[in-house]
Amino acid sequence: MTTKNFYDIAIIGAGPAGLTAGIYAARAGLKCAIVEKAAVGGLATTTSNVENYPGIKQTDGFSLCYAMMEQCAAVGAEFVFDAATAIIDGSPKTLKLSSGGELTCKAVIITAGASPKKLGAEDEEGYVGKGISYCATCDGAFFKGKTVAVVGGGNTAVEDALYLEKLASKVYLIHRRDELRAEKYLAEKLSQSAVTPIWNSVVTELRGDDKLTEIILKDVKNGTSTSLSVDGVFVAIGQTPNSDIFDGIELDAGGYIVTDECMRTSKDGIFAAGDIRSKSLRQIVTACADGAIAADTAAKSLL
Repeated sequence: MTTKNFYDIAIIGAGPAGLTAGIYAARAGLKCAIVEKAAVGGLATTTSNVENYPGIKQTDGFSLCYAMMEQCAAVGAEFVFDAATAIIDGSPKTLKLSSGGELTCKAVIITAGASPKKLGAEDEEGYVGKGISYCATCDGAFFKGKTVAVVGGGNTAVEDALYLEKLASKVYLIHRRDELRAEKYLAEKLSQSAVTPIWNSVVTELRGDDKLTEIILKDVKNGTSTSLSVDGVFVAIGQTPNSDIFDGIELDAGGYIVTDECMRTSKDGIFAAGDIRSKSLRQIVTACADGAIAADTAAKSLL
C-alpha cells in the first residue's frame, strides 16, 4: 500500500514512551505516525522538576519532552493531532479517529498513558478551573500569594507541594495516611520546607460560591470533620490508565495493559509502553525504555 494514511507503525500517544518509540521506529527506516489527542508530552509536561533522568542533572518535564519531540520530528516521525477511538484488528490494522478519519498500519504501539484520578467529592467537576486543579505547574501561577492544599502522599504530591511553596503564601499537604509514600529524598525536602502536612485525612466536601473557598476534611481514624479555608486544591492521588478503548487486549486488575518484557500485548501486532502498561515503576526514564523496546520489537516483527 502507498496511500497517504498507511504507516508501518501507528503510535497512540505522544508522551515520553510514544516519542521514544517514534525516534526508534523512524531511525529503523519505518514510516510511523504518532497520534496525539492533546498536547505532546502528556502528563510528563506537568512535572516542574526532573532530577532523576540520567545525564541531565535538572530540568522540567516540558523542556525534556519538547526536546524529545524535536528529535522525533527530525528523524522523520509524523504527528497526527487527533484522538484514537478504536483499533480494528486485522492485516493491516485500522485506527479509527475521533475526526471520522482513519489510519491503516502494520503494527500499533499503545502509549496512551494515564489520567489523574479525581477526588470523588461532590461537585468536584463544578470547581475545576475555579479552585480545583490536577496540574500544579499548569495552574500554580494563578495562586500566587494565596492558600492552597495538595492532596496525596506520593512523589507527585510532594513535588507539587514544594513547587507551590515558591508561589503560594501557605501550602498544606493532605494525606490519608500518617506517612508519605514518596521517596525518602523528597520526604526529607518536605520536612525542611514550610509546607504543613495534615495526616490521616481525606477531602469529603468542597464549598464556595463562584469559586472554591473551603474544603471539609474527615479524619479517617476518629471520623471527625474539620473545615479548612483554601483558595485552591491540587489533586495528586494517582492515575487511571487510558485503556478503555482497547477492546480485547488483556488488562490487569487496575486496568493497565499486560505485556511481556518485549512490550507485546495479548494481540499480535499490538504493543504497549509507558504508564499504560502493567509495571512496578512509572517514571519518564522507564517510559522511554518501554518505548524503545516496543519500537524495536515491532520493527523486528515486520521484517
